[in-house]
Amino acid sequence: MILDRTLTLPDFERVVRGFEPVTLAPGARERLRRARAVIERIVDGEEAVYGVNTGFGKFATVRIPREELAHLQHNLIVSHAIGMGGALPAEVVRGMMLLRAQSLALGHSGVREEVVDLLLALLNARAHPVVPAQGSVGASGDLAPLAHLALALIGQGDLDHAGTVRPAAGVLADLGLTPLDLRAKEGLALINGTQLMGSLLALSALDARLLARTAHLAAAMTVEAMRGSHRPFRDDVVRLRPHPGALEAASEVRAFLAGSEIAPSHAGCARVQDAYSLRAVPQVHGATLDVIAHAERVLATEFASVTDNPLIFPETGEVVSGGNFHGQPLALTADALTVAVAELASISERRCEQLLNPALSGLPGFLTPHGGLNSGLMIAQYTAAALVSENKVLSHPASVDSVPTSANQEDHVSMGAHAGRKLRQVLENTATVLAVELLCASQALDFQSLRAGAGVDGAYRFIRGFSRPLEHDRYYKPDLDRLLAEVRSGALLASGQAASSPRPESGARPEELGAPPPEESTSRH
Repeated sequence: MILDRTLTLPDFERVVRGFEPVTLAPGARERLRRARAVIERIVDGEEAVYGVNTGFGKFATVRIPREELAHLQHNLIVSHAIGMGGALPAEVVRGMMLLRAQSLALGHSGVREEVVDLLLALLNARAHPVVPAQGSVGASGDLAPLAHLALALIGQGDLDHAGTVRPAAGVLADLGLTPLDLRAKEGLALINGTQLMGSLLALSALDARLLARTAHLAAAMTVEAMRGSHRPFRDDVVRLRPHPGALEAASEVRAFLAGSEIAPSHAGCARVQDAYSLRAVPQVHGATLDVIAHAERVLATEFASVTDNPLIFPETGEVVSGGNFHGQPLALTADALTVAVAELASISERRCEQLLNPALSGLPGFLTPHGGLNSGLMIAQYTAAALVSENKVLSHPASVDSVPTSANQEDHVSMGAHAGRKLRQVLENTATVLAVELLCASQALDFQSLRAGAGVDGAYRFIRGFSRPLEHDRYYKPDLDRLLAEVRSGALLASGQAASSPRPESGARPEELGAPPPEESTSRH
């Protein structure tokens, strides 16, 4: 990938998770040179400019002599690298590296080309600075985490390379790379930004969309196992309240259900409506999709943004202090996405109850053919319930908090890194809850003699390829672990999509959408 002005979420995924190499565009190099020339003129002049020849934060009024400017930048990095807690995952750090390089390359930060080149060289070599997870308050950006990122660039701290954590100086030497001697403004440009928040949100948006689509498949499997109605997913029904996410969710569920032999078999049953956790899937899942779409729009803007301070305007030679480093847009979005993802787990756990409760499903209790001696999948629902409850605690917004820092100079902060970190945990919990539902739905489908919808059947057969039916109690956690891995990788979703019939056009007649003709509308089916 060539790093220039535009970075998309698919670009981010290819580099961060797919290890696609990154090079700096010639146009970006020219922008870096122009902005750097402004900094050099300030260094040679008498004007006091924040972060170039003054102290930082509350020390902004302290003028620094020219001969100490490089020392100032070095001191900034080593003093701010005071994060604590466990190390961030490598993919989060890779995202930070890419986003920091992208923001600098836009040419309003005043760093030399060498700074961006070294960032990209380490990224391409899969040499990742060890960055503690805790310490950011989300303004002025992610100072402590980004200081640990920058620490490796000056040959200090640690780098994780080839699965081994070693001192950065040794890894740089092995890679034939020279540590940076930071010059005026460069240390500040490296740490003043939103790249931890941005990386956490970008990875979460990618994972959330995968989980939402997996939730559609899980819901379709439960609908078939429960002999539920397909009517609530009809396009003409959902279009009477046409939120984009609801339309998308209903379309995907219809695709998974298409070709069902189960639905026609109970077309005249006495029940009129299904429980909300089945009937309202388009509305609940769709609302989550709409929040994901909002997060993707926020990220598109953030990926094209300069989050440094002060900002350099090469055309005029101005240097302006602003607030682009503030993480509020990302913090609010991460909090909203946390709530939206938690709802996927909440409704999924309720569908588990529908499957396991014989009074609701008409199936053997806890889906075991020999209840009493065997508990079946009873405790799987307990696990799902525990994780849903944990999600409720984690869904409390981080962005409503603010603790002033830097002697009240930085008197309102976003707590965006907190929002992003707990979002990652909610995603993990939700993936597990969906895996529990998929396990339960597969077991429930064992009691159906007719073929489910093509997409449902494809996913069912995929699961049965590594998880045999639970005839008697056994240690089945390995089955759930494997299923969770297949959910995370997207393989489970792909199995259902590959088996699905082509989606009908939105204007198709109800009969073509897997629904019965209008004269049967008084029946659930």
